[in-house]
Amino acid sequence: METRNNHALIQTLLDCALACEHCASSCLKEEDINMMIDCIKLDRDCADICTQAARLLQRDSIIGHQYLLLCEEICRLCAAECSKHDHEHCRQCAVACEECADACHANHETINQD
Repeated sequence: METRNNHALIQTLLDCALACEHCASSCLKEEDINMMIDCIKLDRDCADICTQAARLLQRDSIIGHQYLLLCEEICRLCAAECSKHDHEHCRQCAVACEECADACHANHETINQD
C-alpha cells in the first residue's frame, strides 16, 4: 500500500505543521507583534497546507503527490520569512520548513491537466 511508503513524508509534513503552529503562537507573544505579522500569516498557511498534504497522502489521493508542489512552495516561503527573525521558535520553524520543502521536492509529481 502506498501510504506505508509515504509514512516518513507524512511525518515530515506533520512535524512541519506543528513547528509552524508553535511559531505562530509564539510570534503572537512577541513584544513587537507588528514585525511578526507576515511570519504569523505564512506559519498558518504553511501549517494548513502541510496538514492537508498529509491527509491527501494518507488516503492515497490521486492528487496527493501533485499537491506537494504547492506544499514545497509555501514551505520555502515560510522558511525564508522565519529566517529573517532571531527568535528560537522562528529558527526551529525555518529548519522544519526547509526539511519539509526538500522532502516535498523529492516526492512531488507534475500537475497533469488532461
